[in-house]
Amino acid sequence: MNEEFVRRIYDTLVSEGCEEYKTLFEKTAITDQTIEYWKRAICLFQGFDDSQKDIFYDILRQTIIDTISGVFGVFDGSTALTGGNMECSIQIDGVDTESELQDTFMEFVEDSE
Repeated sequence: MNEEFVRRIYDTLVSEGCEEYKTLFEKTAITDQTIEYWKRAICLFQGFDDSQKDIFYDILRQTIIDTISGVFGVFDGSTALTGGNMECSIQIDGVDTESELQDTFMEFVEDSE
């Protein structure tokens, strides 16, 4: 069950998320309606050459992976929250994940590369 869940998380948040960012950075036109954050981010991106754009996308992908892994670590109890631990139990379709989400996710990422 954990394997299917982390695969779907990876597909949705990493693969599709990276494609959404790529589309945003490559196709968003700056207008008067564009919020300041996106104006600055798109201007930064437009100043990159192709190699720098590839590195930028790698950084985005790794940041998404690290964030998911960190959240799974909190859920699993292997990463303490600032201010102290809080007990957490995660179930998928009524089955306990047995505190293995982070490890299962990172194994999936390694196997996918």
